[in-house]
Amino acid sequence: MNAPVRGLVEELQRLLAILNEQGRFAASVLTDGMGLPIASAAESTMEKEGQAAVAALVQGVAGRIRERLNLSETDEVSFFDSSGRRLVCRLFTADGHEFVLAVMIHERGRPYRLVTNRAVRSARQALETRWR
Repeated sequence: MNAPVRGLVEELQRLLAILNEQGRFAASVLTDGMGLPIASAAESTMEKEGQAAVAALVQGVAGRIRERLNLSETDEVSFFDSSGRRLVCRLFTADGHEFVLAVMIHERGRPYRLVTNRAVRSARQALETRWR
């Protein structure tokens, strides 16, 4: 990995660690539109890998649903499990490329939108200035 890309990945990993701290999230991962992980921060490696896989599926499903129902751009998809955990996938573009920011929230009813909005803006800015 060349130095500029390594610097971008490190910057994004710091951003995700801050996101997890501010939102009290168990894990967060940033993937490209194909679902390939770019950066992550999590309590466990298993959570990061699982989230990256889900983020890839979400990107594809959101696109197909948008086409079939003639919806405008989807910016968020959420999944809940029976224990109340929530996986939120925020879809966004930067410099013409699609990305997914996925966060795992363990606390039912935990607010997340404000902190993920800030994270998306920061990630978009970093990606647009350095993702080439």
